[in-house]
Order: sequence, then structure tokens, then C-alpha cells
Amino acid sequence: MKFGPGGSGRGRGGPTAEKFARAFAESAFEGGKGRRRARMFRRGELKLLALHLIAEETRHGYDLIRQIEELTGGHYAPSPGIVYPTLTLMAEMDLIDEKVDDDGKKIYSITEAGSARLAEDKAQIAEILARLEGVSKMGEASDGASVRRAMHNLKSAIAIRLGDEEKGSDKILEVTAIIDEAASKIERLK
Repeated sequence: MKFGPGGSGRGRGGPTAEKFARAFAESAFEGGKGRRRARMFRRGELKLLALHLIAEETRHGYDLIRQIEELTGGHYAPSPGIVYPTLTLMAEMDLIDEKVDDDGKKIYSITEAGSARLAEDKAQIAEILARLEGVSKMGEASDGASVRRAMHNLKSAIAIRLGDEEKGSDKILEVTAIIDEAASKIERLK
């Protein structure tokens, strides 16, 4: 599946959807301390996604947050502090209409200008949706807790089994071969 202008797999100079999803999953699910979490959206992309979702049906801001969270399999939800200012900007740009429903909550619908903008940016929206789907799939495949537990078990087993071994012993070479074989099998997984 190719995305972005020219079908090169790259949109606006960024990584492919799969590479983005993998990078996001690695930073979000592996729990790397001291590492900055990957950004979900590049400049202007949240606005396009919100416009796309509002075009599907009129929505409240909270509905948008929950829908984006659902698209990522529950692994990412934009904060209200990002979503609501974006909606205000979109209303000022006449991309969406803002009304108050019977419960006193703002509800958003798309305008003609918003529909025209969606038509212009179909390829970019497809790329964004593919990335979100990739994050969802990577999240499903990347149960960080179970992987960290398995790695900890491996480390403990090696420390216990090889704690008293001398360099170059047959046991160390055998364990090394087992680890190399496991790494090779993991690399070949599809």
C-alpha cells in the first residue's frame, strides 16, 4: 500500500506509515525511560483528521477524542488542550460549523469549505488513517509488559546458568548460539 503524493510511500517528507507506527510503538509501549514519546501528528494533521471525522458525522469534541483513541486501538488519545483549540481554529477558518446542542455542549459539523479541503487532501488523510491503523496493529503486537517480562526472565536465566562459567567455556558458547538463533527467528517473523 502506497501513500502520499506520487505514491512513494512517503508523505510530506516523513516516514512511511509502517515505520511511523513502529517508531511510535517502540517509544510508547517499550517504556523507555528518558526517551521522548514520538509525536502522533505532524503539523496540520490533527486538523485534517478531525475534519474527516466530522465529515463522517456531527460530533462533540469529546467524541473526536474517543474516535481517535479508537482508531489507535486505545493506545493514543489527544488531550482536550489540543483538540478544543484546534476545533476553535477550524471554526474560525470556516471549515466547520459550531453549534450548541440541547445539553449546552458544542457540536461540530462540516461546511462547504471543509468538504472542499477534504477533497484536496484525500491522499494525506489516507496516510494519516493508515498510520493510526498501524499504531493500533503495532500496539496489538507489542504487548510491552510481556516482552519485558520475557527479556527479564532470559537475563535472569543467563545470569544464574552462566554466573560461574569461565570465558570461552562450552556452556557460554552454547547459550550464545541459542540466543543468536532466537534473535534470528524473531527477525524473520512476518
